[in-house]
Amino acid sequence: MAKPIELGLVLEGDDAKEFWKNEKNPKVTKAQIDMFKEAMYIYKTYVKY
Repeated sequence: MAKPIELGLVLEGDDAKEFWKNEKNPKVTKAQIDMFKEAMYIYKTYVKY
């Protein structure tokens, strides 16, 4: 039987520092906020319970 593939990402040096900096202080753009507003509108309009 085949073994499942384990996916992983290893960051080192400046890449790791940049990743943790972004994790602690994420930046959100206006375009991202607009996209989420549109997604919420679509969900509320078309998804029936």
